[in-house]
Amino acid sequence: MIHEIHPSMELLVIVCIFFISYFVIQATISAFGIYEPKNLPPGPTRLPIIGNLHLLGDQPHRSLAKLAETHGPIMSLKLGRITTLVISSATAAKEILQKQDLAFSARHVPDALHACNHARFSVAWLHVCPEWRTLRRILNSNIFSNNSLEANQHLRSQKVEELIAYCRKASLSNDYVDIGRAAFRTSLNLLSNTIFSKDLTDPYEDSGKEFKEVVGNIMLEAGKPNLVDYFPVLKKIDPQGIKRRLSRHFGKILEIFDDLIEARLRMGRSNQDDVLEVCLKFIQDNPTEINRTHINSLFLDLFGAGTDTTSSTLEWAMAEVLRKPHVMTKAKEELEEVIGKGKIVKEDDLLRLPFLSCIVKETLRLHPPVPFLLPRKVTEQVKLNEYTIPEGTQVLVNAWAIGRDPTVWDDSLEFKPERFLASGLDVRGQDFGLIPFGAGRRICPGLPLAIRMIPIMLGSLLNNFNWKIDTKVEHEALDMTEKFGITLVKAKPLCVVPITLN
Repeated sequence: MIHEIHPSMELLVIVCIFFISYFVIQATISAFGIYEPKNLPPGPTRLPIIGNLHLLGDQPHRSLAKLAETHGPIMSLKLGRITTLVISSATAAKEILQKQDLAFSARHVPDALHACNHARFSVAWLHVCPEWRTLRRILNSNIFSNNSLEANQHLRSQKVEELIAYCRKASLSNDYVDIGRAAFRTSLNLLSNTIFSKDLTDPYEDSGKEFKEVVGNIMLEAGKPNLVDYFPVLKKIDPQGIKRRLSRHFGKILEIFDDLIEARLRMGRSNQDDVLEVCLKFIQDNPTEINRTHINSLFLDLFGAGTDTTSSTLEWAMAEVLRKPHVMTKAKEELEEVIGKGKIVKEDDLLRLPFLSCIVKETLRLHPPVPFLLPRKVTEQVKLNEYTIPEGTQVLVNAWAIGRDPTVWDDSLEFKPERFLASGLDVRGQDFGLIPFGAGRRICPGLPLAIRMIPIMLGSLLNNFNWKIDTKVEHEALDMTEKFGITLVKAKPLCVVPITLN
């Protein structure tokens, strides 16, 4: 019988294979006198060659949170050849993301993200530079500005109505709904209508599976521990094949984008008031600033981050609410009192639904979509408190650990939405104990859309149906095991049966 090799074991096997050859390289580097500062932050004892690589395991956010309990909220590790700074407290995160934001604003780009030259043109992975500023301006002015969001409010309402119609169809046949997949389809069509003025999947059928799998594979591959990231000398070999696989996944999506763009260009001047039209006009008017490759990478960022993170957060929220009947009851009572049972939540309703907002915040506290945010990089030596952080250091902000810090949060591992009712804490990057979207100049640009879309989907699902665990997967459906990648998703999909209200 052939047994599947666990990813962490695979990594250690490959490390061993290259152990002897890399020892020679390390000895050569040391001979040239390349040393780190003496006053690095504290951290665990390092092994020869691999440093602390063996301590990551298959749940690095948990492993590093545990290590921080011993070594402190500002901790240094050596992951292969890469010095890594791990931030695990709100105070330390504020120092990195606000007080010294510019010094820590560059990106440490995983090797796999260079597939299809994506990192060279991506707003998520570019360093702060003129191209990055131009792309952020397009996002902030034409997609996520208040005016743009208000203008597209009808689209979001329409997509939520389609989600509820799909669940109602499942209810009539007593079928289960895969919450993550349904939410993904809704988010996908919302983005595709905003960008291209068309659906990319049938809103009333369980389609879009292939696109979801491709995006899921991108997030999974990009988040895997990759030997090349720890031992850059192996870059040309790509021993685990992560970059090669990611190139295939990127290629599938970029081909779809190219076809849509070509179709639009063949139409000539379009009356469509969508993001694609804005981008094509911007390229025409500003050909020296960005080009079509930038736009393709921008769309790839939007579809990757905007679908996977939204659907995952909704799935975690539903799972947590189903595990806490009193939370479900309180949420339903609020919805019935404010908007009436069986109605779809509108964005104008959100300010009058504080407990629903608390559920979303509590979900993001316990299950931040990107557990380490996106990694940063120190481009020149910098002081952090009393420590010296050398040039080239990778910086990981463990938002997952910060959200569960028992010195900040009472009953930190418990799902208690009511904790936010009187706190005033928010997820917009000003309260550093709650930073699921990051903070500072590199805060997630999609935050304004996410904090509208997640609660109207969640509230509408709760207000239109009762929910029961699908009996075929009763013992698995509420398994809260995480699958680590760039995004933190449920290892086992949440499958529940909607029951139409009387």
